[in-house]
Amino acid sequence: MNVTILADKEHKQGKTMKKFTIIIATLVVAVVCLAGTSKARAEGCEALSAKEKKIIPIAAFTASGDMQKLETALSEGLDSGLTVNEIKEILVHAYAYAGFPRALNGINTFMAVMDKRKEQGIKDNIGKQATAMAAEFDKTAYGHKTRNALVGRDVSKRTSGYPVFTPIIDQFLVEHLFADIFYRDVLSHQQRELATISILAAMTGTEPQLKAHLRVSMNAGLGKTQLEDYISVLRQDVSVESAEKATAVLNDLLGISPPENQAKSVKVIKKEQPTKASADYFTGHVTVESRFSAEIPESYRGGIVNFESGARTAWHTHPFGQTLIVTSGRGLVQSEGEAVQEILPGDVVWIPADERHWHGAAPDSPMSHVAISAPRNGLTVQWLEHVNDEQYGY
Repeated sequence: MNVTILADKEHKQGKTMKKFTIIIATLVVAVVCLAGTSKARAEGCEALSAKEKKIIPIAAFTASGDMQKLETALSEGLDSGLTVNEIKEILVHAYAYAGFPRALNGINTFMAVMDKRKEQGIKDNIGKQATAMAAEFDKTAYGHKTRNALVGRDVSKRTSGYPVFTPIIDQFLVEHLFADIFYRDVLSHQQRELATISILAAMTGTEPQLKAHLRVSMNAGLGKTQLEDYISVLRQDVSVESAEKATAVLNDLLGISPPENQAKSVKVIKKEQPTKASADYFTGHVTVESRFSAEIPESYRGGIVNFESGARTAWHTHPFGQTLIVTSGRGLVQSEGEAVQEILPGDVVWIPADERHWHGAAPDSPMSHVAISAPRNGLTVQWLEHVNDEQYGY
């Protein structure tokens, strides 16, 4: 998608023109996509490839710090055609947007995955190495050129904002991020932006940066179909929260108000296979299914949670509280400092905002409940330490 000319105009004509030009650019791409021509392929209208889709959870789980899910995503990425060097490059790229500690954790996890696959006799494709940068290479010139192309206008001589307040960080961005890193041709610029928007969707408090990079992603060539794939993969493989965040930010970028984006008739979400809950947040065997969310962004979200006997959550809180509706079995719930309470089918439990609590199945019975909560800044829960056997004793 080429919106460079439109971007020059929007820079001059303000916020209203910005939304208008992005909408026009998106509509032009949609028309080209429908044409099904070779130009449509050049405009990025085709769906993301299988291996490009695997970039999304790898980048997202690296950023969120969920190493257990990252381990699965890394193996699936290799199985889907990503080379070892491409995955290394995703993790290197993550260092610039999620920080070195998260990137290093991701690299160490990848090393463990590679060792395990080697023991299993799996021989993965190493892939090409990055082209070496010449000793006399002008990183400043290349960095400015790359950033200007991605942003869609010349931003090399800013007279306000962070580049003026802290010029050294702008120098780092130009010479290190947009030269040292973006010069590395193991990933295309489009693939790097796909990794970036996946990282930003998985982190909290990054809506402004996500909005900016969604715009950059379109400049880099991600079209309507590919962005729809991106959000779909976030929802299915990462989290409903990250998908809702990306949807809301993209709609804001395109000037689409929430009512226009809502379903106009009854919507049925088909039941999917239950997924195992993370051992980081639960004790025992727990699965989650039938995840749902309101059509209005930043409204309620939920799902059905199934606990086997003795299984329970870790201690946790919710920013706006939580409602539980017990559907089967016998369960337990406890607020910190209060007695454990028994919950049975048909019982409705309300947990106040920011209340430390846990819930789960009784020792001798499984339990299922519907859990409903609302997010603050994209997050519906803050997980704390596990409930030990003594605390669970009933």
